[in-house]
Amino acid sequence: MKNIILVFCCFITLNLNGQDIIKTNDGDIKIHPIVHGTLALEYKEFTIYVDPYGGAEGFKGLNDADLILITDIHGDHLNKKTLTALNTKKSHFVVPEAVAKQMEGIDNSEIEILNNDNSTSFKGIKITAVPMYNLPVDAESRHPKGRGNGYLLNIADKVIYISGDTEDIPEMRALKNIDIAFVCMNLPYTMSIEQASDAVLEFQPKIVYPFHFRGQGGFADVEKFKSVINSTNKDIEVRLRNWYTEN
Repeated sequence: MKNIILVFCCFITLNLNGQDIIKTNDGDIKIHPIVHGTLALEYKEFTIYVDPYGGAEGFKGLNDADLILITDIHGDHLNKKTLTALNTKKSHFVVPEAVAKQMEGIDNSEIEILNNDNSTSFKGIKITAVPMYNLPVDAESRHPKGRGNGYLLNIADKVIYISGDTEDIPEMRALKNIDIAFVCMNLPYTMSIEQASDAVLEFQPKIVYPFHFRGQGGFADVEKFKSVINSTNKDIEVRLRNWYTEN
């Protein structure tokens, strides 16, 4: 009876922390939704933060980041208040050039510039920068082509896609063999749930997390996003998680 109680308590803690576990052929990946477009990944002894935002409190209970990925210059992606509140002295940053130019005062072990269509590696994890931008491509774009990065992470036998702030661009639609995708959907900054679901149905990740879904009109209807996806393709697992305390 005691063992049953202990297992149950561990299960409750796992869910309260919002942690998902993905099995690979070489250990587990732990996924921690934090807030908006911010998440943390743990793999073996490594901890990865993506777009740290919302204050250090959201990372409570996690190890300091070994690797930090930043997608763009906007404050919900490059957030100096959060970065200076975290211990990043030993963190390796991978960022686009536009972000690197704005990182004065951020402690780090190294800032590595990675622009679209280039790859690097960190501790055996392959990192590829992929395009993220608004359509049409013009001078008025909030997210011009080439400034920011989406990312592909190859961890063991899994490929993880992090969209960054983008619309349903051809480069997204052309993705292949994606195991886990984090896809944005907030108007007027990125794309509608219709655009997002149409793109997801085209590149067919095994698991998709809608995130970054708070826009000017409030929260995007992620339940509808899930319904649209699964009414066409039941094999895509849509994971709805609590990215906002007010949601």
